Amino acid sequence: MSAPSFPSSRLRRTRISAWSRALVAETNLAPTDLIWPIFVTSGKDVEEPIASLPGVSRWSVDRLAAKAREARDLGIPCIALFPNTPSDLRSADGREALNPDNLICRAIRTLKDAVPEVGILTDVALDPYTADGHDGITDADGYVLNDETSSILVEQALVQAGAGADIVAPSDMMDGRVGAIRRALETGGHVNVQIMAYAAKYASAFYGPFRDAVGSRGLLKGDKKSYQMDPANSVEALREVALDIAEGADHVMVKPGLPYLDIIRRVKERFDIPVFAYQVSGEYAMIEAAAAIGAGERDPLILETLMALKRAGCAGILTYHAPVAARLLTR
Repeated sequence: MSAPSFPSSRLRRTRISAWSRALVAETNLAPTDLIWPIFVTSGKDVEEPIASLPGVSRWSVDRLAAKAREARDLGIPCIALFPNTPSDLRSADGREALNPDNLICRAIRTLKDAVPEVGILTDVALDPYTADGHDGITDADGYVLNDETSSILVEQALVQAGAGADIVAPSDMMDGRVGAIRRALETGGHVNVQIMAYAAKYASAFYGPFRDAVGSRGLLKGDKKSYQMDPANSVEALREVALDIAEGADHVMVKPGLPYLDIIRRVKERFDIPVFAYQVSGEYAMIEAAAAIGAGERDPLILETLMALKRAGCAGILTYHAPVAARLLTR
């Protein structure tokens, strides 16, 4: 059936007022769609502002409960934790990742004791723990070893689950690690711990401020192109997602977010699984920089980019703008 033509059809009719626009909105964005990434550092009563992420800080473990209460009060259901491991605890084998009393494990226990109703997502990868900033163990030529790394990631996930993590999120892009982690969680008594797989994680230029935040910028030897995805590829992303689902992922993630809206849409249309996006540090920093020089209004930029991710098919979004966005959405 053909659509009625003008003037029978005036598409502006439903745009005339706020109540009507709300009534016919095809996509809704709410605080419950947001996950708030928070950086953890050592020490006591510490807040360390991150210069390349204006408005974002690293927090010591004793300051985290206040952040979790803020998330709860804003309606943000989940916090993602990332450590800035002290340099003297970084090593070639990333062994600090397996310490049940490392920064992340202490942070998990603190948050679960203080605000148990807020979900905790933890990063499963070795880049915050290795001396060379890679996500895994490297050989003499600097190549990241897949199977050797995966076996360590399994132990890391079990340590985090044992501390109380609700979602473990392998971000390393090793082949087969989701299945290995799922089997270990099942046999280790952590059957209800969810896996959010960084299934389509691209070797992106948008990660720089994150590396500042976790202390790995300057440590990285070479690049991550041998294990993170080529930005030129989209069919490959579907293959990656299919493998992670088959191996037991509960959710899949596309990272970065806005430059990869096409990937989010393709994954959403192909697979019956919740799709998440990470609006990464470079995306956040560009919005802040644009607002700072008057190139755009900060609040509308935040909400429009998050709406674009939701419209593309996201069930949820990891974003450093989570508390700001939640406040804007509940005004």
